[in-house]
Order: sequence, then structure tokens, then C-alpha cells
Amino acid sequence: MDTLLIDLDREMASTRRLLERYPDGKGAWQPHDKSRPLSALATHVAAIPNQGAAILTPTEMDVATRQPQPPKDSAKELLEAFDTAVARLKSALADVDAAKLDEKWTMRMGPRVLVSESRALLMRLMVINHLVHHRAQLGVYLRLLNVPIPGMYGPSADEPV
Repeated sequence: MDTLLIDLDREMASTRRLLERYPDGKGAWQPHDKSRPLSALATHVAAIPNQGAAILTPTEMDVATRQPQPPKDSAKELLEAFDTAVARLKSALADVDAAKLDEKWTMRMGPRVLVSESRALLMRLMVINHLVHHRAQLGVYLRLLNVPIPGMYGPSADEPV
């Protein structure tokens, strides 16, 4: 549990630094026709901590009932959404113990089970790893738009050493 919390805090802080650099009004931009638009990707990144809260609270989620989120196209909107999601996740974590992390959690699409694993494993896969993956994509988008990239695990090429 302690390792999970250390990882979450660090990854959330790094993600926030990247979302702060979002170039307002560039949401329609996409690097390729098969890529998501910038605002859709950034909105997804900002919302990923909500997935952690969902894993820690009910015993399952049916993604067929989820409402799509309208994309946000400003750093201010993204940071508000992200901060709200992180607060929701931290609140859910306050009620968690090792036994609850060992419990199974299920994601389904209607009757079809997409995944059913321990909450601890899904926090790693569907929150931390998922966040790092899409945050890296967002970093590439921002680099292609000539936005200076903050360091994630040390200085970036855009930060003085």
C-alpha cells in the first residue's frame, strides 16, 4: 500500500506539471488522422484518477453505462478536472486497507466481462500504468506543438540542468 501511494503521488504530480503546459485553444490538433485530437487525449489524461476511485469504491463498473466527457480545451479546465479527480481518488484511498486491495473488481461492458482482478493489480494497470502511457502520448503531442516539456523523472531537454 505504501509503495502504491508513493507511486500515485509522484505520477499525479508529474501529470499535473504536464497538464499545466496545455496550449489553450489547440484542442482540434492531432498528429495523425488515426490519433485522438489533443483535447480528447488531455481530457482522458485528466480523468484517469477517476478510474482509481471507481476501482476502490464499488465492486464493479459497467462501461456501457458511462457518459462520454466533453473534451476540455484549456489548461485551467483540465487542471480543475484533474484536481477534482485526484481529490476523489485520495478520498477513496483513505478508506482502503490491504484486505480491500486484495478483493476482486470487475469491469464489464453489459454482460461481457472485460477484466476481473484484484483492486491492487488494477490500480497499477488501469491507473498508474494507464496514466503514464497516455501522459507520454500527451508529451509527444506537446513536443510536436513546440510546447516546452517539464521533466517527469528528472530534467527534460527543455529545462536547464
